[in-house]
Amino acid sequence: MHGAWALAAALPRRVRVQVSPASRFHVRSDKFGAGRSSELLPIARVVESMAREFSVDTAVRVSVASTIPEGAGLGSSAATMVAVASAFSRFHSLGLGVDELVRCSMVGERSVHGRPSGIDPAICGHGGVILFRPGSTPRKVTFEGSRKLMISYSGRKRSTKGQIGRVSLMKDRFPGLFSSLGDAVSELSLAAAERLREGDMRGLGRLLALNHAALEMVGVSNKTLDEMIDIFASFGSYGAKLTGAGGGGSVLAVAPEAKEKSIVSGLTARGFETFSARIPTEGVRSWSEP
Repeated sequence: MHGAWALAAALPRRVRVQVSPASRFHVRSDKFGAGRSSELLPIARVVESMAREFSVDTAVRVSVASTIPEGAGLGSSAATMVAVASAFSRFHSLGLGVDELVRCSMVGERSVHGRPSGIDPAICGHGGVILFRPGSTPRKVTFEGSRKLMISYSGRKRSTKGQIGRVSLMKDRFPGLFSSLGDAVSELSLAAAERLREGDMRGLGRLLALNHAALEMVGVSNKTLDEMIDIFASFGSYGAKLTGAGGGGSVLAVAPEAKEKSIVSGLTARGFETFSARIPTEGVRSWSEP
């Protein structure tokens, strides 16, 4: 929610970008083909912006392969833009750090989403778990061992740009209510970070449910997402909430490990692609191939 602290975790779904020499700029995606289509234009804008800033050539071939579903609330575009920035930096030996790569990726994110908060590129760049608020330095959330999350994709794509617009409209119409909800979401995020540090997954689940209730009030949930959260509860999860900007996309949940298989089976049987994932997961990295 606008201006509130948010908690984000990296997931083990990857985007691989390869940058190689070419006579002119060329981009190809395993999902969107080749050329300068509307889906690929944000990639071109990242490359062109970096080329101008660092006085390097745009004559490269960019190849993108992604395992993240589009429009699922899982940061597909952000992961792509950060990976493109990282691979282009490596190709030209720019030596950019994570924060610089995240900054460069925002050119593409703004092209996709209009006015994104920046949380998705930040978590894609840093990995692990972070607390994020626009205008503040991301805070790493560290803990011993790992924690498991469950993700279920609704199958309904959503437009982050459209959802941001709806939330902005509510903020303009009901500034007092919006401010109170924003404060509540911030407190929930900070409390959730503590539960995660302590390994209190039951307590984390309760906070996820409260967070979802606040997001429902803002109007970014829908019947399908609410149904999925009810299914998670019926199979014994500790709690669940929508991910990303809402309006479709995915649901995030925590549950006892002993019940994970039955939960995955139950959601999958109802047509929702579902998986569990361990965190923390590393962020962006690049390398040169021989």
